[in-house]
Amino acid sequence: MILVFSDFHTTGPYSGAMRAAALRYAGQGDAVVDLMVDAPDRDPQKAAYLLAACQGEFMPGDVGLCVVDPGVGSDRRGLVCQCDGVWFVGPDNGLFEILLRRARQTRLWQIDWQPERMSASFHGRDVFGPVAGMIAAGKAFARHEITMDDRFADACRWPDDLSQVIYCDGYGNAMTGLRASTVDHAGATLKIGDLSLKQARTFSDVRRGDIFWYENAFGLVEIAINGGRASALPDIKPGAIVDWASAE
Repeated sequence: MILVFSDFHTTGPYSGAMRAAALRYAGQGDAVVDLMVDAPDRDPQKAAYLLAACQGEFMPGDVGLCVVDPGVGSDRRGLVCQCDGVWFVGPDNGLFEILLRRARQTRLWQIDWQPERMSASFHGRDVFGPVAGMIAAGKAFARHEITMDDRFADACRWPDDLSQVIYCDGYGNAMTGLRASTVDHAGATLKIGDLSLKQARTFSDVRRGDIFWYENAFGLVEIAINGGRASALPDIKPGAIVDWASAE
């Protein structure tokens, strides 16, 4: 299975063109599935934490076609990563940094393959889609192995968890870059702007209209309002800093 993670959205030709390119090179029976097409817009750092949280949706042998690529057309490399048996294809801009850190076994390759015709601004269609298809089909393509020491230098300085809102979903719930498993004090109070939020297990555990934080289905700390939209509040936007205060 090829799972697409991108910031292309569903309007315009980009998402469909990249999926089609992957399928043209894939084997019979390989499927292309949209995992996420509204990843943080042109923001590889926030997207890196979100992609890592989605890792549980992949199984060994699957291919992640991952494109959040504001540096397309520059000298940034194209990468193939293997993390615990799952393949990931995309730009060398830190998008795979958190995946690589959390994996038990990793390998990295730089993509050397190029098509006969390649746009300067759409490597998702022209490079990453075809390479993802070739990997899924077990086909050879030009690449050379690199080491973890060669990965994107700026991303190496990113924290293991990001204390920010990284994504607001269609319901107005705000995901952070923090794994709930790293919260080391039960009943912790989350601070964001002027708000102090208590933890709940799920929506039905609080009154309608109450704002709270909880561990979402992907293991991240998420801010929500039961029956409302947390993202409508001025303090809760992508990039907003979150912090903790001990429970009273």
